Amino acid sequence: MAKPPQHLQDAIHQFSLHEPDAFWEHHAKTLHWHKRPSRALLRTTKALASGVSHEQWCWFPDGEISTTYNCVDRHVENGNGDNVAIIWESPVTGQKAQLTYRQLYDEVEVLAGVLREEGVQKGDVVLIYMPMIPAALTAALAIVRLGAVHAVVFGGFAAPSLAQRVEAAKPKVIMTASCGIEGTKGPLAYRPLVEKAIQKSSFKPKRVIIWQRDQLRWDGLDNVNGQRDWQDLVHKARMRGVRAGPVPVKSTDALYVIYTSGTTGLPKGVVREAGGHAVGLSLSIRYLFDIKGPGDVIFSASDIGWVVGHSYILYAPLFVGATTILYEGKPVGTPNAGAFWRVIEENNVNILFTAPTALRAICREDPDNKFFEDAGRRGGLKSLRALFLAGERSEPSIVLAFQDLLAKYGATGATVIDNWWSSESGSPISGVALRSAIGGINAGSTQGRIIDNPLPIRPGSAGKPMPGYDVRIVDDDGFEVERGTMGNIVLAMPLAPTSFTTLFNDDKRFYNGYLKRFNGRWIDTGDAGIVDTDGYVHVMSRSDDIINVAAHRFSTGAIEQAILQHPDIGEASVVGLPDPLKGHVPFVFVQLRSNNNSSSTASLPATPNPELFAAVNKLVREQIGTIASLGGMIQGRGMIPKTRSGKTVRRVLRDLVENAVVKGDYSSPVNVPPTVEDLDVVEIARAQVKNYFEEQKLKTRRQGQDSN
Repeated sequence: MAKPPQHLQDAIHQFSLHEPDAFWEHHAKTLHWHKRPSRALLRTTKALASGVSHEQWCWFPDGEISTTYNCVDRHVENGNGDNVAIIWESPVTGQKAQLTYRQLYDEVEVLAGVLREEGVQKGDVVLIYMPMIPAALTAALAIVRLGAVHAVVFGGFAAPSLAQRVEAAKPKVIMTASCGIEGTKGPLAYRPLVEKAIQKSSFKPKRVIIWQRDQLRWDGLDNVNGQRDWQDLVHKARMRGVRAGPVPVKSTDALYVIYTSGTTGLPKGVVREAGGHAVGLSLSIRYLFDIKGPGDVIFSASDIGWVVGHSYILYAPLFVGATTILYEGKPVGTPNAGAFWRVIEENNVNILFTAPTALRAICREDPDNKFFEDAGRRGGLKSLRALFLAGERSEPSIVLAFQDLLAKYGATGATVIDNWWSSESGSPISGVALRSAIGGINAGSTQGRIIDNPLPIRPGSAGKPMPGYDVRIVDDDGFEVERGTMGNIVLAMPLAPTSFTTLFNDDKRFYNGYLKRFNGRWIDTGDAGIVDTDGYVHVMSRSDDIINVAAHRFSTGAIEQAILQHPDIGEASVVGLPDPLKGHVPFVFVQLRSNNNSSSTASLPATPNPELFAAVNKLVREQIGTIASLGGMIQGRGMIPKTRSGKTVRRVLRDLVENAVVKGDYSSPVNVPPTVEDLDVVEIARAQVKNYFEEQKLKTRRQGQDSN
């Protein structure tokens, strides 16, 4: 009997797991190597100082490569220098610009020469703290051209958060700008943020190089403390003929460090290795996103401070010689909810990659999809082959709504694809590949028919695993569960080449954070979900305490740390409050100090006075960032549940809040772990949750009456 037809994406995935050397050696040939690797994968065992050992791996171990050469130089050398590399769209300033590959080559070569003169050498760390302007991309490419390592921090991060990253990365140089543009709010000066961060950090960079923007300048440079004018340095270097060629690094050397939230509140430095990153990304953008090379245009509506920006604004499009859109603006308000569709229409964009929260914002401002429909009727969206969503779970309703719109106005067969990944993975762990055939070598040479058109979309699912990712679902003891059963999402080792293999200068934390929970057998993703009977991955929630706010991940520990600086608050527990626009916003339970005027829980209303809430929210906004602003605060005493070991059980509080917000339900039981020390605490919390949300309803009714 003939085997049932197999989909090519499934066949390629299995081949990548069973024959990793053959699979990845084949795809490594698409790149230029200064020293070609003799093998793809090396598996070893790593011993820690504590005596613990765990599985370790590395990709293309004896290869040498230059990422900048592959992203820039080779396209110019191959006769594609006049193709457009970067299109800058800045509705917040009213500016637009284009850089060809030849122009990008010139900018990067000179800037790399400047950095070399400023003391940057192979292996040094350079921190980038910049808005979404072309100089940010040339900075990253110039840094890695020298074999140095960049650490990009989201422009506008509060000074304490920036200081943490300066302390951790120890950059020789900080590359920044005079200001960012916060939507319609106007310029945000970076000078006080950068100077305060350096002041707070015990590590002091040698140089701060500032790109001057016309909207707000950084005047009166502090030359004594290493501040330099970026444009002035470049102009003088160009006049002197200063340039720097590409410096190859080992495949296993760090390309960049990206800091992601940790449950302790201290950021984790995820290390991306040069060789695996290049091979994995150049495959993923062709295989998953169908961006194959010159003439293709991708619009990743993210920020270079996040991993999506690293991978699919900067590196992946340039690896294949395509065109990338760099967007300085918002999905709404700059100037309206049609901003994304205008960019697509004017630039013949093939792929839009954004977060569900952006689509929610657009739908809130344009509920009838008027801007999309208008662009579609003009034929302006016929270039759009797919809308990719990531950063948080995409609700089926939004997938289906935009699928219908794409079917009417997009390219033939245009589709909405939810995909799942993380800072640690560097590229999607799961999704639906638009161009499966690009991944194949001999994957389909088995008996039976092979289907090579894209897999059907399953709303609510993040697709099927990508090459190199072995996704499993396990229970809390690490044992695999049956298909369709909810559990912890883990990854078998080795991970695909774009993924991390350790944390920056912290092998111990890598083991404790990702391997220890399941005794070194699996990589713990921190997510929970299912793999259904057809192999589709459904990511349902975080299994730790990271809050996802509009696709920005925040540590509850960091937010609590800011809140606890208020003198009246003795304890705080932050959870995610469901929000129709942002997915979640931080919501805090606070227990007041015993010296506060209120002497008992009974006399303490669940809703704090406005002055207290405003003061606490000010601390969060200043120390974490405005995007982390609190969505609410419940006060009380004896209402934060803890285990016998003293760990706060945020999941219980989160469930109580979600039941109240989503269902209007205050009485349903919640899952309380047996390790909770005092069950009465849960009931006190339940009562305060009911009091708080009933007080909010009463307040809303009164406001409505007053307005009438």
